[in-house]
Amino acid sequence: MTRILVPYHLDEHRPGLDVPYEPDVTVTRELAGDDVWARLAGLYGEVAELVAGAVRDDEAPLVMSGDCMVSQAIVAGVQRATGAPPSVVWFDAHGDVQTLETTASGYLGGMPLRMLAGYRPELLADGLGMTPVPEDRIVLVDGRDLDPPERDYLTASEVRQVFTAELDADAVPPGPVYLHLDLDVVDGDLLPGLLFPAPGGPSASDVGQAVRRVLGTGRVAAIGLGCTWHDGHGAAARVRAALPF
Repeated sequence: MTRILVPYHLDEHRPGLDVPYEPDVTVTRELAGDDVWARLAGLYGEVAELVAGAVRDDEAPLVMSGDCMVSQAIVAGVQRATGAPPSVVWFDAHGDVQTLETTASGYLGGMPLRMLAGYRPELLADGLGMTPVPEDRIVLVDGRDLDPPERDYLTASEVRQVFTAELDADAVPPGPVYLHLDLDVVDGDLLPGLLFPAPGGPSASDVGQAVRRVLGTGRVAAIGLGCTWHDGHGAAARVRAALPF
């Protein structure tokens, strides 16, 4: 398994990002210009090529970053290698289905799953050569901290929502799978230092067992780890023991 580190929170370089595993490759880039989407596109193009190369070599690369937006690069990389976007199993305490029109905070990190499903492809997808993932091939796992616009979208969409304990092989959508794990899916009272903690979630052990069930399908093409925490709280070491990578 190739372990790729992208030490950023969106376009903020975080060279000291605490991650669970030692990377084989670290991707950094001088991010210039005033357009955040152009800065991200330059960074993500390199990540997509690394992912594509690993998938072509029959590996399932593991990409670690400080946010979830890097998922655009991972899905684009799988598509470059296979010819089609993978299905998505998305572990996250949050929906990540905001849009520029609905977000109250303006936080771009609340939009990546919606973007994978086809929202505003001119922002990133077109430049990465990525086509949308059909909604009925997306599973959101333990998304519990949702704003009203996110609830409205998910209710009307074909995205399936399940709890961690409910996720088994039958719930995994067909075809190659992108397994996305924002580690804030773990109960915020059990994992210290999270940027956006949400109570009422599963333990790291429960998440690890669910991840093993997804891996057991033999169809995981790539994995993304959102290390969405402040450094210095030991979160990476706590989750390492529970995860099967």
